[in-house]
Amino acid sequence: MKRIIGIAILALLGASQVSARDAFDKVRCDGDIVKALIGQRDSDDTVVKTEERHKDIGLKDLGASDDNGFSSITWSICGKEYVVLENDKTNVVHDALQIPPHSPSHPAFEGVCKLNGKLMSDSVVGVVTERSGAEGLAAETAWRIDEKTVRFVRQPTDGLLCPRYGVEGWRSR
Repeated sequence: MKRIIGIAILALLGASQVSARDAFDKVRCDGDIVKALIGQRDSDDTVVKTEERHKDIGLKDLGASDDNGFSSITWSICGKEYVVLENDKTNVVHDALQIPPHSPSHPAFEGVCKLNGKLMSDSVVGVVTERSGAEGLAAETAWRIDEKTVRFVRQPTDGLLCPRYGVEGWRSR
């Protein structure tokens, strides 16, 4: 009987360890953060609990958006910004991207842009800058979110303009 109780206690302890695991368990500041995130399953814990559990990597939620069954979540990890594409049903991270350094005059951007004057169907993540006389903000670096593969795809910036005030800024023109 004692043996059965001991096995049951060990099983319960093991189950509680598994539920506490999340996409950030393998992340180390001196390692490949993108590689550590891809394929990992995030927990259903609150953001506050997840941030608390990962103080060692300076984890901080910077915001998220949902689109077509996946979430685009921006995190500060080890003092740098990353965007993570996560499946809304399975919580599995499909892709991750480190956002290049940015500033108020060269801000990070996520949204729908125009390519050669035509509205793109996929969202774009990148860094933009003001160009005098331009209709929108010129993209310095950009990645398109391929919604079919749920991956970041490098986007050439020639002819790529992003709105100052979200996609509604394009629709009002």
